[in-house]
Amino acid sequence: MAGLKVSQKHHRHINNPFPSTPKRLPFIHGSLYFDSDKLLQDQSFCIGQDFQLSWSARNGGHLSISHRTQPSRSVWSTIPGEAFISAAAVQSHAEESRGSFVIHDGDAYFICKHQTIEEIRVIHETDIQKKPSDIFLTSGFPNSSNEDIRELVEESKFPILMIAGRVFNQKTNSTAKKNLGKKRLRFGCSRKSSLVARYWFLLEQKSKNQIGFHLKFGEFDQKCSPGIIYKTSIKISRWKLIRMRCQWLTCMSSNKGFVALSSHDEQEGKKGIITEFNKVFITYASDKDERFYGFGEQFSHVEFKGKRVPILVQEQGIGRGDQPITFAANLVSYRSGGDWSTTYAPSPFYITSRMKSLYLEGYNYSVFDLTKVDRIQIEIHGNCAQGRILNGNSPVELLELYTETIGRPPILPNWIISGAVVGMQGGTKAVHTVWDQLQQYDVPISAFWLQMIILQDWVGKRETVIGSQLWWNWEVDECHYAGWRELIDDFRAHDIRVMTYCNPCLVPTDEKPNKHKDLFEEAKRLDILVKDKAGRTYMIPNTAFDVGMLDFTHPKASSWFKKILHEMVDTGIRGWMADFGEGLPLDAYLYADEDPIQAHNRYPELWAKVNKEFVDEWRSDNDTNGRDPEESLVFFMRAGFRGSPKWAMLFWEGDQMVSWQANDGIKSSITGLLSSGISGFAFNHSDIGGYCAVDIPIIRYQRSEELLIRWMELNAFSVVFRTHEGNKPASNCQFYKNDNTLSHFARCAKIYKAWKFYRIQLVKEAAQRGLPVVRHLFLHYPDDKHVQSLTYEQFLVGTEIMVAPVLDKAKKEVKVYFPTTDGCSWQHIWSGKIFTRPFNHSGNIQGHEAWVDAPIGYPAVFVKCGSHIGEEFQSNLRLLKIL
Repeated sequence: MAGLKVSQKHHRHINNPFPSTPKRLPFIHGSLYFDSDKLLQDQSFCIGQDFQLSWSARNGGHLSISHRTQPSRSVWSTIPGEAFISAAAVQSHAEESRGSFVIHDGDAYFICKHQTIEEIRVIHETDIQKKPSDIFLTSGFPNSSNEDIRELVEESKFPILMIAGRVFNQKTNSTAKKNLGKKRLRFGCSRKSSLVARYWFLLEQKSKNQIGFHLKFGEFDQKCSPGIIYKTSIKISRWKLIRMRCQWLTCMSSNKGFVALSSHDEQEGKKGIITEFNKVFITYASDKDERFYGFGEQFSHVEFKGKRVPILVQEQGIGRGDQPITFAANLVSYRSGGDWSTTYAPSPFYITSRMKSLYLEGYNYSVFDLTKVDRIQIEIHGNCAQGRILNGNSPVELLELYTETIGRPPILPNWIISGAVVGMQGGTKAVHTVWDQLQQYDVPISAFWLQMIILQDWVGKRETVIGSQLWWNWEVDECHYAGWRELIDDFRAHDIRVMTYCNPCLVPTDEKPNKHKDLFEEAKRLDILVKDKAGRTYMIPNTAFDVGMLDFTHPKASSWFKKILHEMVDTGIRGWMADFGEGLPLDAYLYADEDPIQAHNRYPELWAKVNKEFVDEWRSDNDTNGRDPEESLVFFMRAGFRGSPKWAMLFWEGDQMVSWQANDGIKSSITGLLSSGISGFAFNHSDIGGYCAVDIPIIRYQRSEELLIRWMELNAFSVVFRTHEGNKPASNCQFYKNDNTLSHFARCAKIYKAWKFYRIQLVKEAAQRGLPVVRHLFLHYPDDKHVQSLTYEQFLVGTEIMVAPVLDKAKKEVKVYFPTTDGCSWQHIWSGKIFTRPFNHSGNIQGHEAWVDAPIGYPAVFVKCGSHIGEEFQSNLRLLKIL
């Protein structure tokens, strides 16, 4: 990104435990101008066959887009009299430390916050059939080669709509003010000239219910020529209008480009500090009580009105505002505590309670500013913007439209969703010991997961300053796992798969014993590792050691890593955690010469794509050889971006603290699960019991038995039921600790097994429609005000099961809200009690709250009355002797 300075903070060991809020530009407000002779009072323009744009010159002018089937319902609209397109050139500063990133706004060289509309043009297919670029060239559209324009419109449904005009900044020495009712408008007369740039805003129908938008600006140009005299629909004094016209005659440019007219701006341009816009702003209307959902996997909030949401892939942080752990993490490692907005898998997408939805395309860093009650401002770090506006009548319909475009996950093989996935370490003997215990308690098991994110096994372990970690050299350590193949074959004979771990980073192995290959040196020789500015291998600090990161923009990197995966699978492995993906430095140099910040957000998708392509290739070979389709492979990831659901088979939520806290504990695991589901991440789950423990004299976070048991009950209703020993196994209670934990683990695994039939249906539905297995109630009860305010308190499994887990220490009851807008009652599965729909004084059905007992072993779970899904679930619980 132009104008971005990057500072490394990896090795700062004493830091401010309360880091300041990143510096940023204020909310941009600008005025809209137009020529009332050219733009009539009220006009409508076609966008494709199904959408229309309405223009009104009233109240200063505004636009509104609607679908032809509902012309009175706007899916996107601007604010009367105010600019909806602005741009700026700003010196930004990024700080990074071990996968954590923050971007500050520095000096603003210029901000063009005011906007004109010169033309609204309808472009028909016949206009560009012979020479596609002509119609765009006549309007000065940048980069308008035949190839560019064909690519732009090849999927469009004509006609296309183009709005063209200019953005500018007014430097005024005196200001005249005119009060018009409640609105105060400013008209300036400046002795200095303004900076002016042309813009082009294209609207094109992409499908029956989607509009694509493209925003581009002209290049810098030092020329100046007379422009156009603008009129507005606002009545002002004659002398003020003359002054405005004089100003426009001075500052408006010809067909293209910027005009830097002040001597200061001209000198800055000659220095070459910033030569183009690097921030684009799109501002449009929002209702006061409109609620916003989505934005990827978010761990602190599900609804975002009033917040400023950054879209940047990074480590989620340790604590994320929960104390005292965030204080400690920030103190010893720069900003590593994170905050409410930091996440592994953001997405520039939302759905609102008004059934409006929009998402950005591309991979630019962006910020959705929802802090104003009546408007939204999207800040895109780049010199252009593109995205889509969706039309739908329900959250489910909008989510289907969205995932239809970005992609949906494949159907998971039955083996991964049939029983518990047991995370283990310690070598062959330790695994056999725990397996024997699980058999005694009749625990249904899908797989043994011989890995730990930081506590590895299969590739060998080493001790570091933060504990036991693995060697990131992706081959089995046969000393640590003697009889590796025999162990895998033994499990397979009992219909249990073995899963492992890998990531896109490699570590020097000079000190590692028992190695057959040195993958770091091999990748270095092939020149497929990310480079620094000096052209050397970029050694990236990660946890307690430095690593090299694979450059998947290099044509050799993908095929090379697939060979590593093939060797792993050839030993009998059938699944793996594909970790990391969020740590590409913002000052990295890649083979493809991509903008580093865009490459940073895209990297998780590239990493997922490599794994998915290998899975597909392996499955194709299996089909050819006539092998069992249940031998399908599975991998799961934590890092992601907008398009990751297309490539990643399964997600997990990363490294929650072993705590009851809201921002980075058991509660946050539900918040992340629900927000990601609304954002198209259909298959997601968390580590049972959390991951991150802290065991120092002043601050202790240790997994208690009660927390572990309650997390078991929670995850019995996620798509995958998987354990993790955590980063400090000795400090954490484990499922195999005693008879109580083992028996409870067996009970929850059987509850999980009891709804397998429904889980299979939901997995197929996710692959076909993009709907998540675990759902926020907003997806099915969007008009219920109480539902709109829910965060982690309860959730749906599909549409037929509702769960309200215990999320606080020593609690034995929960408050449950029963939505009834669909006219259904809910039955408590343990007591059989039916929670009926009460009526209010007007005789209307309304939702209601009730306290429900939830002692350990009996989480608050409900099924819809009369549901065959609920009846079969309860029948299976009886067969398993749970009910």
